[in-house]
Amino acid sequence: MPSPRRAAGFTLIEVILATTLLAAGLALAFATLRASTATAQRGEQIAQRNEHLRAVELFLRRRVGGARAVMFGMNNDTALPRRFEGDRTSMRFVADLPDYLGRGGPYMHELTLVDAPDGERLEATFTLVLAGETIPEPQPRPPEVLASKLQSARFRYRGLDAEGKLGDWQDEWTTGDRLPLQVEIALQDADGRAWPPMIIALPLAGGYAGGSL
Repeated sequence: MPSPRRAAGFTLIEVILATTLLAAGLALAFATLRASTATAQRGEQIAQRNEHLRAVELFLRRRVGGARAVMFGMNNDTALPRRFEGDRTSMRFVADLPDYLGRGGPYMHELTLVDAPDGERLEATFTLVLAGETIPEPQPRPPEVLASKLQSARFRYRGLDAEGKLGDWQDEWTTGDRLPLQVEIALQDADGRAWPPMIIALPLAGGYAGGSL
């Protein structure tokens, strides 16, 4: 026979205890779900970042590595052709433009690091080169933003020294009628994470082998 207390139902203490256990279980379940969601979102963000890094790195390696010893103007101070110009924040050179970016053919590529409110930004502009001169488009396209929200960014250049050996890295490329042998692009995100180091060889830097092309 059930006891009179059990027949009367649950006591207040038992109800409070059951409610507390239920609330604790729900809180644990929600915390676990929240942690799982945050982990999944974080993993997706990392995957997107890595994919973006690979795409930008591949673009830069192909564009800079495909630089050609084609002039895009004359230097009025030295009376020498302009084939490659570069400093810490910008570089200009001629390379064939992929069809998906335009009509193809030789274009002057200008890579520029621009200060923005949320950090530095890496931009690229393209200008048609014809008969050694740049031909501006009637309706210039806005710059292509390759990377944004950068904490720091830098270009450096390397060529041969006076003894014909691979020289030190330079913050400015002063031999504008020739291509450098190597270009370094160093980028760092706003959170301090560095991009994979990019040291790009220019196979067509033949100006050192037999004079200016």
